[in-house]
Amino acid sequence: MSAATQHRRRFTRAIAVACAGVAALALPIAGASTASAATTAVPETTLAGYPNNLDGWIRQSLAIMAEKKIPGTYHGIYRNIIRESSGNPNAINLWDSNAAKGTPSKGLLQVIDPTFAAYHVAGTAYDPYDPVANITAACNYAAARYGSIDNVFGAY
Repeated sequence: MSAATQHRRRFTRAIAVACAGVAALALPIAGASTASAATTAVPETTLAGYPNNLDGWIRQSLAIMAEKKIPGTYHGIYRNIIRESSGNPNAINLWDSNAAKGTPSKGLLQVIDPTFAAYHVAGTAYDPYDPVANITAACNYAAARYGSIDNVFGAY
């Protein structure tokens, strides 16, 4: 590669980096005129004060489970969530035998509506897509059927 070509490439990269830097500096200025509250560093939380993410949902469910004497551990819940929904609270299975019968599995732990209704835990939302309600109902079901969510290592 000639020296002139190398120089052009270095110059092009320098311009690209400079432009990116200017754009990055301009973003806070543009955003500041619309919603300065959106830039706060406080993480979003659930009404119960837990982080509104997978970790918080599991911890909130465990607190409810402890009150209701439903066995289960963080690890057991997390392992099953990752296998069932990859952590997506809006996951829905539209292809398995349950879906073919008209009752698709829903939420973090892929609970069908009749199971959710039968094992719903008071004090949680009556919504199978609600992360805490889904986890807690699924753990309640797993406790009744398998002794604990910790004993579930496949589709249940």
